[in-house]
Amino acid sequence: MSEALGIALIGCGTVGGGVARLLQEQGERLAIRAGRPLLLRRVVVRDPAKPRPVELPRDMVTTDLQSVLGDPNIRIGVELVGGVDWAKQAVLALLAAGKDVVTANKALLAQHGAEVFDAARKYGRTVAFEASVAGGVPIIAALAQCLAANQIQSLQGILNGTCNFILTRMTENGQSYADALAEAQRFGYAEADPTLDVNGTDAAHKLAILVQIAFGLSVSVENIDRRGIADIDSLDIRFARELGYTIKLLAETWLSGAKLALHVSPVLLRQLAPLAMIRGAYNAIHVVGDAVGDVLFAGQGAGQMPTASAVVADLIDLAVGRAQRTFATLKLWSGRCNGIQLQPSSTVRSRFYLRLFVEDRPGVLADVSRVLAQHQISIASVIQHEAPENHEGGRVPLVIMTHTALTGDFRAAVAELDHLSCVAPPSVYYPVAD
Repeated sequence: MSEALGIALIGCGTVGGGVARLLQEQGERLAIRAGRPLLLRRVVVRDPAKPRPVELPRDMVTTDLQSVLGDPNIRIGVELVGGVDWAKQAVLALLAAGKDVVTANKALLAQHGAEVFDAARKYGRTVAFEASVAGGVPIIAALAQCLAANQIQSLQGILNGTCNFILTRMTENGQSYADALAEAQRFGYAEADPTLDVNGTDAAHKLAILVQIAFGLSVSVENIDRRGIADIDSLDIRFARELGYTIKLLAETWLSGAKLALHVSPVLLRQLAPLAMIRGAYNAIHVVGDAVGDVLFAGQGAGQMPTASAVVADLIDLAVGRAQRTFATLKLWSGRCNGIQLQPSSTVRSRFYLRLFVEDRPGVLADVSRVLAQHQISIASVIQHEAPENHEGGRVPLVIMTHTALTGDFRAAVAELDHLSCVAPPSVYYPVAD
């Protein structure tokens, strides 16, 4: 068996603890698969006295990154600190010191992928990042290797387990958003500050990485239209069910000619669609390739051991030499996009779910229909339940499903509807995937 491969962990929180546990407890199994022992030599942390999810030898733990950079026996640095600024500095320093890097940091790659990968190429090193998207679901390897014969046509992903857990509870248990979020926090699925999860930013970071791998296009997160789930009302969950749909937060991209459309948004899916049946904190990605057709990847998208599984898989690939060959071939974040350009969101065609609160009087539906027609929006179906007994005046929900329309036209129609005296703004709308 070959010489041991020295490894340093930069950060040892939940995921880092899982990686250390695998390296320590499954060393023999991993050595067989890697062709050499994977030896954890150093763990860099901010606070050595802080309790860890795994026991580590005292002399292995340090606050000094230089002790890793200057150690020729350490060949790989595993960055698991999270955040962007310090993590970027650490990754660039590791590469400059001649270390390969494994990272699970989707924000770092989405925001600074070009800088990180240019540095890796400059110093002849490799960056592996399977754990950065969908945790234990091997979507990076699938797109880069297993589906390499395909031109990817579209990706639809449930990429944030926190949001999927919350929407599952709202759909199946009738909970409010606030109650479902509180439960997610009790179970450890949501952070104390869940903003980046529930506003769609986390999913947008992951979508930017997938777009780079599948299409070679560098997309700034600021250029990804994104809407989160914090404003989803239980009323819309119920109307969606009545119409035969389930609401999921999807990160989507699809190719039409040389134009690529993408967004992160709550979307109405048919109840029997594969992604609609992904429950709880699970992740799933539906991929369509021109040769393979439809493929679905699903599994635990976060958590200690699923994410650690992906990190250690990258370590094995580096030990074997697969990761280096893949890295050199793909040329990620190098500007190769084959002429593909982003499609403006206003020109994307979709069906829409629209819910208005309107005055309960004759002529309102005619007023609404006229505005929609003026913007070339055709109505597919309408739901307006009878008002309760003794209901006088007030407003009632009016739900409309549209036929396919340009997103720009639809948004303009909604803006005009919100100015009608018979409508109480803001109107609620979501795209529909059929």
